[in-house]
Amino acid sequence: MFQQRLTEAADAIQGQFDAVLAGFDDLNVVQAMSHATQGGKRLRGFMVLESARLHGIDPAAALFPATGIEALHAYSLVHDDLPCMDDDDLRRGVPTVHVKWDEATAVLAGDALQTLAFELVSDRNVGNGDVRADLALSLARAAGARGMVLGQALDMAAETATEPLTLDAITTLQQGKTGALIEWSATAGARMAQADLGPLQTYARALGLAFQIADDVLDVTSDADTMGKATGKDADAGKATFVSLLGLDEAKRRADALVTEACDALQVYKAEGDTLRDAARFVVARKT
Repeated sequence: MFQQRLTEAADAIQGQFDAVLAGFDDLNVVQAMSHATQGGKRLRGFMVLESARLHGIDPAAALFPATGIEALHAYSLVHDDLPCMDDDDLRRGVPTVHVKWDEATAVLAGDALQTLAFELVSDRNVGNGDVRADLALSLARAAGARGMVLGQALDMAAETATEPLTLDAITTLQQGKTGALIEWSATAGARMAQADLGPLQTYARALGLAFQIADDVLDVTSDADTMGKATGKDADAGKATFVSLLGLDEAKRRADALVTEACDALQVYKAEGDTLRDAARFVVARKT
């Protein structure tokens, strides 16, 4: 059921991207936006749709914020790949935007994807004014200098720090860099229903950390062909990761424990939460 729903979510989100971007002029920057939004697991968008389903939200309404979070995630990847950041040539198995076009186009495409995200979560089809305002405000906080951008800034600072980060510091970093958007995604359905966010917040915070630990594991156990992007860069740069601090086996055990914590948080949803439980298990079992 999980794989089917993940595939259905990815297809629906891609269809929404295609429809939205078809309304823009056929410029390089729009072509770059389309390039950046192709492929990927769409896990964040899936969580928006699934959390909306748990709260009885119309899937057609939920598709707007689901596509919006994927637009914002794509923007973060486009900018993260730039030479001034991680300097990557490959993303999802294809050339990164600045390689396929140029750095200026990549910056502009990322900017446009970020603003598109807020356009989508604020669409009149999403809900009443209070719901749309809450989605936009919470997304701004998750994406900005208290969330993802903060995590990115801490990550960049770690590259030139005289001492490697501690486990607590890495946890804080990743709660922003990776976890903030995952938390927003998992709670979006509850926000749309104006319901209690608590269970899904607990779920998402554990899941987000498990996701990053799994990424660190894959970075040392997988290869570029499988991952569709460069691997081993943190180790080459001497940066501390969950694996370098905990060891490979303990990092895997920590991720498994976090998945259990995430699943337990969904007890209030009973069997209806099983797809999100499967999503948590998928996070640590994935190969890319």
